[in-house]
Amino acid sequence: MTTILLVEDDAVLREGLKELFTREGWHVIPAGSLREAREKLSAEVQAIVMDVGLPDGDGVSLCREWRAAGETRPVLFLTARGEEFDVVRGLDSGGNDYVTKPFRMQELLSRVRVLLRSGQPAQPVVRSGFTVNRERMQVLKDGEPLPLTLTEYKIVAMLMDRPGVVPRERLLEVLWDEGGKFIDDNTLSVHMSRLREKVGADHIKTVRGVGYQWS
Repeated sequence: MTTILLVEDDAVLREGLKELFTREGWHVIPAGSLREAREKLSAEVQAIVMDVGLPDGDGVSLCREWRAAGETRPVLFLTARGEEFDVVRGLDSGGNDYVTKPFRMQELLSRVRVLLRSGQPAQPVVRSGFTVNRERMQVLKDGEPLPLTLTEYKIVAMLMDRPGVVPRERLLEVLWDEGGKFIDDNTLSVHMSRLREKVGADHIKTVRGVGYQWS
């Protein structure tokens, strides 16, 4: 499971972000200070989302400290609008990206996904004779690539990534966020119908009123 170290001293925002990341399927390790961040940076963490202004120092200095010690995992800074934050200084410290508060939740999720993809090799997902090859953005059935559109590929990859049901709303959010154009509920149904023809109807289960599940 993907693990995020979330360093944010605002308890309300920290809980909100924790819930957002958890819905994404990520495990979240929360911290409210530099001291806690140092204590909780464990081997399981794959990316760090960190506020710049913290009660016992600033995130930029901690990032520089970690980089000097050989830490290579990606770091995304959260910075308040109007706060003195030199982007060059932040990125020079070893930060990979930053988002200015107030931010759109889907924008933040998209930025974190990019960090996760850049911070770890793209491992293939294999289930019931199907393989998702992320590097080539292909879905293979018994070793043979399927003729999928980009949207169809994203849908299959998301369904195969999760053992449970993927809500329709979640599919719509990601397809809009990552694809750059809006896909409505009816269009999603059309994509699902076409996908069933290509992968086999028995592999995509409709959970009425909730969403879809790979089976």
